[in-house]
Amino acid sequence: MGERRFLVVFHPDREETLRTASSVCRRLVEAGVTPVVLPAERAALIAHAPEADVVREHDPASSDDIELVVTFGGDGTILRAAELQRTTGAPLLGINMGHVGFLAEAEVADVQAVVDRAVAGDYDVESRLTLDVRVLIEGAEVARTWAVNEAAIEKHGAGRMIEVLLEVDDRPISSFGTDAVLLATPTGSTAYSFSAGGPIVWPTAQAMLMVPLGAHALFTRPLVVAPESTMAVTISPYSRSEAVLWCDSRRSVELPQGARVEARRSETPLRLARLSPAPFADRLVAKFELPVQGWRDAARNGS
Repeated sequence: MGERRFLVVFHPDREETLRTASSVCRRLVEAGVTPVVLPAERAALIAHAPEADVVREHDPASSDDIELVVTFGGDGTILRAAELQRTTGAPLLGINMGHVGFLAEAEVADVQAVVDRAVAGDYDVESRLTLDVRVLIEGAEVARTWAVNEAAIEKHGAGRMIEVLLEVDDRPISSFGTDAVLLATPTGSTAYSFSAGGPIVWPTAQAMLMVPLGAHALFTRPLVVAPESTMAVTISPYSRSEAVLWCDSRRSVELPQGARVEARRSETPLRLARLSPAPFADRLVAKFELPVQGWRDAARNGS
């Protein structure tokens, strides 16, 4: 059996995260697994704990055989790690650092038990729909990217609204002025899309969302479309403002008047390592502090 490698991703500027990463890397080495980290994070880790010099440096351009990506933090850190998960193909295990997120699987208080289960391969892998996104100008593709949560077509800064045309499968749906249009996944339905008034969609559902934000028109309802569909948003040539595309608030493309953004289901899903079959409903209740305690007590008492 060849060398086992876990890619460990964390925020290098936070003391608590450095302590956790150091502890996890030490535990992995003891279990015979080689921890691999990004160059800047390795330097921070060694500065914090000199004995961490046994940790290997990961080259994103290489073909390292990564078995699992382990990350610490909130959903933002997990989205950063998702970029590495996409290139390695290894499942991603998120450990929550004090936030109630939807993507993290375990809490930092249980980190040693989590590491032991990860080393033992005691987890299931859940696939989440992601988006392939491309930008066209005068019919020519000028950019191609992807998104776990959403592709957000937004106006620049505090400028005027952008004028857009929405299409599904090359058929026009509606045109209006708006602050933004979000093309979201079920995973992203509890993120930016939720704040824009979009529906909550169970993360394993196969569907995609089109959600206008701050639109001025009669018909500006969120749309739920089939996973085989292609969603498109075109910036009107007469729009008084240019726009920008942001994917997961991490990757951006400028959108001049006339630019067209297309999004469809990607053939490369996000692969998440799951330690327990905890229902999404429980995460939803915890995240939004929904009032269900009385009903739970009644169910527990057999009422």
